[in-house]
Amino acid sequence: MTRITAMILLAFLAACGADGEPETPGDKPANGVTVSGEATFGVSF
Repeated sequence: MTRITAMILLAFLAACGADGEPETPGDKPANGVTVSGEATFGVSF
């Protein structure tokens, strides 16, 4: 029971922003990798 409670508490803290304020990404990625593209979703007849 203690493990389940700890897991729930950890999940709650991770979801509520306990790790600090959100940070915006910089202009350049740190590792030199960029991802771009286009995605669509739907049904066509």
